[in-house]
Amino acid sequence: MTQGFDDKGNSIPLTVIKAGPCTVIQKKAKDKDGYEALQLGLVEEKAVKKPKKAAQGHFKKSESPVTKVLREFHYGGQGEVKEGDQFFVDIFKAGEKVHVTGTSKGKGFAGVVKRHHFRGGGASHGSMFHRAPGSIGASSYPSRVVRGLRMGGHMGYDRVTVRNLTVFETDKENNLLVVKGAIPGPNGGYVLIHKA
Repeated sequence: MTQGFDDKGNSIPLTVIKAGPCTVIQKKAKDKDGYEALQLGLVEEKAVKKPKKAAQGHFKKSESPVTKVLREFHYGGQGEVKEGDQFFVDIFKAGEKVHVTGTSKGKGFAGVVKRHHFRGGGASHGSMFHRAPGSIGASSYPSRVVRGLRMGGHMGYDRVTVRNLTVFETDKENNLLVVKGAIPGPNGGYVLIHKA
């Protein structure tokens, strides 16, 4: 993350995303595959060290190097796109809205106070109830813990979508997309960017 400034001199929190280039590896067709989609591969500076033979054959048709990240996007047939075509960051324009999907940072095992914002009990005078969850269900009926009850457990490392982020600027030479606000995941993590 970084910051930028608007016309009035106000500081704006920004996130810089290295976006692309993305190559069309495969074009899924309704008659052959049952649905229409584009399979895109993110071309990175570091190539895959020892690609498998099956992957080499899959990438041969599009004449692109084997990529680490492959994702499918719904394609409604707008415009003529073929295998080997590339999408650059200039498909996004400054001022338009995007949705960014990524995997949030993992926090490990967390208790109910941190994970679900429980208040906890009194801290003094022999309380003996500080950060515990309290009752988790009745005894006679239903005689079990109901599904979805908030408890301690694995926190974070979930698929998260941040919606309606505004594009601040794009840099096609360096494949950089700058959006206002924060996006999910750690530095160097992979995200999907959709037009809103």
